[in-house]
Formats: sequence, structure tokens, C-alpha cells
Amino acid sequence: MRTNSDKHFVVLGGGIAGVEAAIKLREKGYKVTLVSNRDYFFVYPISIWIPVNGISFDNSSVKLKKLQKKHGFELIIDPVVQIDPTNNKVQLQNSEISYDYLFIALGMHKVKAQGIENTLSICGAPEQALEIKDELEKLVQRGNGKIAIGFGGNPKDEKGTVVRGGPAFELLFNISTYLKKKGLLDSFELNFFAPMAEPGKKMGAKAYGNLTKFFQRYKINQHVGKKILSFNKGEILFEGEKKLESDLIIFIAGGSGHSVLQSSNLPLTESGFVKTHPTCQVEGYENIYAIGDSADMIGPKWAAKQGHMAEIMADVAAYNVHQQILGTGKTKVYTDKISIICVMDSGDGAAYVSRTDKKETMIMMPIVGHWLKKAWGFYFKNTKLKNIPRIPGM
Repeated sequence: MRTNSDKHFVVLGGGIAGVEAAIKLREKGYKVTLVSNRDYFFVYPISIWIPVNGISFDNSSVKLKKLQKKHGFELIIDPVVQIDPTNNKVQLQNSEISYDYLFIALGMHKVKAQGIENTLSICGAPEQALEIKDELEKLVQRGNGKIAIGFGGNPKDEKGTVVRGGPAFELLFNISTYLKKKGLLDSFELNFFAPMAEPGKKMGAKAYGNLTKFFQRYKINQHVGKKILSFNKGEILFEGEKKLESDLIIFIAGGSGHSVLQSSNLPLTESGFVKTHPTCQVEGYENIYAIGDSADMIGPKWAAKQGHMAEIMADVAAYNVHQQILGTGKTKVYTDKISIICVMDSGDGAAYVSRTDKKETMIMMPIVGHWLKKAWGFYFKNTKLKNIPRIPGM
């Protein structure tokens, strides 16, 4: 391996974007330190099965020490407190680290809705997936209940790139299938809610047009187009004094910029995300790149922050910084690769959904779709661990 050990890269964040960046930079021979606030890499796309006993918490994550051993980066488990771009330093809770080049992949925080403490999220702290499982099991043991799952956006994010809709749909469909297998579906009331009039439309007209059929098939009621005022214990209050009672409320809040970025002096959007060029280089900083959920997404109105886009941004950033150091003048951009890709799992099948500027696709995959997504989870984790080769483009 060619060595570039005189250049020290610090990657902030142990999620999809951060791990991919660390791997790609190590492949190019650089000294890399990955900083994470937890000691494991959590695979959110497959965590939807934790609440329905389809996968264990441990099997939905990979220990970062295992990845460190396979790829040779340094690892620090310590929360980030402050970024000092002027002096090329990052203050951690228990130490300080200097860098030559910085990759920001801290993810994002969530919009603080009133009463959000009365909800759980499948896209929040990983441990909440286990809490959802426990609460669902209590209702199953009782034999009946009301469950409401929904998502919101960020009013300051006009493009709506920080809406996490897919996991809400998938969890709803999986819970419906789970209850049906137990013979309890008719004893439960399942509800979907969102403040948008047309939630899910980013996936494209074809996919959006089929959502109603999915809701009907899985016996889910819809409550959309009303602003959410607050979450109270056991109920959701909407504009117009409309209430929705629920024994279990699962809500995926819209994203907002990570709090550490607010005092960093880096250029931020109104919603708190780092402004970058299409190369992922931060505006005004030659040695800092922002990727994944931390970065403002440049692209069409239907663009959305997803895991595969986080990996694309990490790959593009690693290529560009390498060419920058070599002085070749070559660059790549992630904006020509923007797409929506989703295998919308239902526990008894799945629908493959994709959207690009040129094409919209939706393919129904009864039964086999569920197992294909299970296989993808195995493939994703094991390619990261270099146990099996990665197929180009996947």
C-alpha cells in the first residue's frame, strides 16, 4: 500500500458516511483517526426489524474495533464538543485532537417538537429501537392497542431533504405483518400521521400512488395534512383541536444541524447544515469536507438524505482530497449521482423504489423482497468487515 502518513485525517462520526470515508482514506494510504460517540456502527436501514423480533440489536450493528482492525484506522470513542477550523483542532469531551484534513460526518440532530419526550423514534438513539420493542410487546401481551407512527420535517429546510419517511412506512408495515402472524391485527388500531399533505411524494408519482394501496392492505389509517401542535401522554394534538389517541407513539422528527456545528464558524444553512461545494469541500476551507447528514444537500427538490447518498458523498470527498494532495486538478461531484433508492420492507415482502432525474421505478416483490433486504443487511456488514468482496456500485 502506498503511504501518505505525513497527512493526518480526522473523521468525525461513526455512521455510514464516517465509516465509509475512513475506509476509503485508508485505502489511499493516509493516517486516519475516526472519532465516534459510541463504540459501534449502527446499521439503521435494518433496525426496523428490531421491534418485531426480526433481528437482534447486536446483529444490527458492528463494533468499531472490528472495523478498526480490518482497515487500520485509529479510533477514539469520545463525543465531539467543538470544532476549531482556524487552528485545525477538534475539542473532544476528554481530549483534543489536531488534523491536517477534517471530514465532518456527525449526522444531524432533530427538530424539537413540543412533548417529543412522549414519543419514541426508530431513527433516533439506537437504543430506542429496543424501547419500541418492549412497548410493542406489552401491547401484544395485553392483546389490543393503538399504535401511531409518523414523521415530520424542518420548516427551515425548504427542500425537505431532512425528512426520514421510509423507516416510518417500513415499521408500520412490519408491525402490521407481525400482529397478523399473531392473530391480533383486528384487535389493534394502526395509524400513520404526518403534517404534509402528500407525505412520501419524494419517492415519485408511481410509488406515491401505490402508498394508499399499502395502507389499505396493512389496515393502516392515515392522518395527514394537519400541523402537529404537541405530543401529550397517550395522544397527538393536531391543528384544529383534532386529537389522535395512541398507546404507543413513534415519531421521526425532521432533521436539523448538529449542535456542535453552531459554534464552529463554518458556513451553515438556516437549518444548520454545512454549506459545501458539489465536491463536498466546505465553502471557504480547503482542508475540510462535510458529508452525509451533516452537509447541506445540493440537488433537485425531490433529493433526500439517504444512506447510499452518504456513501457516495464519502467516496467523492475521499477522491477529491486525494487528487488535491497530489495536485492533479481532478475532481468529482456527487450531484450527478443523486437518486432515491429504497427497498420498502413489509415483513412479508418489499417494494423496490428508485428515482433519478430521468426515471422513476417501483417493483413489487412479494415474499422474496423481504429476504433480499435481509441478504443486503448481511452483505453490507460483511463487506465493511472485508469478509466478502464488495460489488462495484452496491
